[in-house]
Amino acid sequence: MCGITGSLNWQRPDPISLIEGMTRRLAHRGPDAEQVLAVGPIVLGHRRLAVIDIDPSSNQPMHDHTKRFWIVYNGEIYNFKKLRLELKQQGHQFKTHSDTEVILEAYKRWGVHALQHMVGMFAFALWDSKEECLLLARDRMGEKPLYYTVQQEDNSYNLVFASELSALRLHPTTNSSLNPKAISQFLSLNYILTDTAILNSVQKLPPAHYLMLKRERAPTLHSYWDLSAHFHQKRSWHSKEEASLELYALLSESVQQQSLSDVPLGAFLSGGIDSSSIVSAMKKNDSAKLTQTFSIGFNEKTYSELAESQQVANFLEVEHHTQIVDGDKAELLPTILRSMDEPFADSSLIPTYYLAKFAREKVTVCLSGDGGDELFAGYETYTADKLHQMLRFLPKKMFSRLAAMAEQYLPVTHQKVSFDYKLKQFLNGCVFDFQRAHYFWRTIFNDQEKRLILNPDYQQAVLAFDPFDSFKPFYQAVQGCHPLDQAAYVDMKTWLVDDILVKVDRTTMAHSLEARAPFLDHRLVEFAASLPVHWKMSGFQKKHILKLSQKEILPKTILSRSKKGFNAPISHWFCGKLQKIGQEVTLDTPLMQEWFHRPAIEKLWQEHLDHSRDHSLKLFGLTCLGLWMDKR
Repeated sequence: MCGITGSLNWQRPDPISLIEGMTRRLAHRGPDAEQVLAVGPIVLGHRRLAVIDIDPSSNQPMHDHTKRFWIVYNGEIYNFKKLRLELKQQGHQFKTHSDTEVILEAYKRWGVHALQHMVGMFAFALWDSKEECLLLARDRMGEKPLYYTVQQEDNSYNLVFASELSALRLHPTTNSSLNPKAISQFLSLNYILTDTAILNSVQKLPPAHYLMLKRERAPTLHSYWDLSAHFHQKRSWHSKEEASLELYALLSESVQQQSLSDVPLGAFLSGGIDSSSIVSAMKKNDSAKLTQTFSIGFNEKTYSELAESQQVANFLEVEHHTQIVDGDKAELLPTILRSMDEPFADSSLIPTYYLAKFAREKVTVCLSGDGGDELFAGYETYTADKLHQMLRFLPKKMFSRLAAMAEQYLPVTHQKVSFDYKLKQFLNGCVFDFQRAHYFWRTIFNDQEKRLILNPDYQQAVLAFDPFDSFKPFYQAVQGCHPLDQAAYVDMKTWLVDDILVKVDRTTMAHSLEARAPFLDHRLVEFAASLPVHWKMSGFQKKHILKLSQKEILPKTILSRSKKGFNAPISHWFCGKLQKIGQEVTLDTPLMQEWFHRPAIEKLWQEHLDHSRDHSLKLFGLTCLGLWMDKR
């Protein structure tokens, strides 16, 4: 895994020293090597974490033997050996054993269609010095990030890019003004979507897209993969068992390819079926090696999964390592948030950060079970979606009354995704249609609540943007599909790429650890999309076909285990270790005082501390936003 930077300026190429400064900001993404080179109007920078072909000859920026094509690249191409053999048979020359060089030669052979041949996670910039053409590309599922800015000058367009916003912000053309649309999205979701960035001048390259820029032409953005087509075009199998066998084979192949590494490799293990399936496949593919696994737990028992992960580790006979995260570690939240480019407030950010730090002490690469919930309907929100469909004919007023009763009579427990929280959220969401309800299940602040906490000067600017509008194009792409398929597709395009994968990339890269997600092999994703809905969720049994594929491999205790999730006990921490820093940040930070109405924030704190309401997600979002604004 690596960090990339660069700038293309047709009139006045940037000094190398400027790009060197940007590149050094990404040292945590690549501690093993650094290089910055100017090639005509473009300057390319790279920080390397050596994982495949660790020889210095594979350092970047890399050029082909003609020195016409140049690349800086972040990621892994898992089928690079197969592609390399195919290209060699067609006369291509190679001087390294790296996957980076395979990308260069694949582009020379197939142009942008080379992206169709790649299986992997990646973000790269490729420069054709003869055609004077810059190509930026990002992997299908959005595992690797790429930020960029574009400035028009006369008839030309200059461009600056980087793996992280922290590096891009060092370039003088990056305007630091805050984007009200991003603030609106963050308040609603506790994360920011791909179509927006926290700074007005910045854009994100969407997953499964590439951007091309030539002299005296505007940059053009293109999609190279359509996942929605696989939801529309369902496949046929003779039986569910046949499909489960294919799923098992696909997952085994994905794990085998992603286990290729020239440095120590391990896996995150929670005790759930996703990570257990990954570790089981790792053992099967290379049983001679001792697989190392890692888990994080909490002192608050309803949140911790250490017992479950140890049970799986014992069954699979792997070397398992565990660690506890408590409120003392949570106090380092300001340090943790420095690894996040934009405001971000998924509570599992804290344990994931320490899990990555803990794992990096022994390995350089870790496999994870990320993506399994979206592919095979593993979230509680899908249960809520199904219930919503069953109850959609009931009067909306009934749900409003029931929600009011729940707010009045149900005690607040501050437990992990407690029954009282889920019931209240479900009843409040049932007043909406299916699409808006699915969006609502994860909503933090609704529009009325945002209006209450924002100062008048910012209300109009922020409330002018409804974050749900960013979800609508994804719903339209799978219009006519089963509601559960619609929900899964939308989650893959929003929650997965902009929350889960952002969290995993930034926290692992903060410790120079490479994370790989076998479930996100695009062939496996296409397979899951083409499945009948009732094979993914049978009745109210989630991940039905995944469990079927593992029934001969994993014990029933693992297959039948309810999903816990990886939430941190912030409800408790905000009544203890995090209270002081949370109140200081949300109430006294100058920018927070400028944007937000202090009495409304004080009310949130009071209700949370007296246990009349659980405002932990709201307070965590505001705390993370305040810390980001403060360091800005």
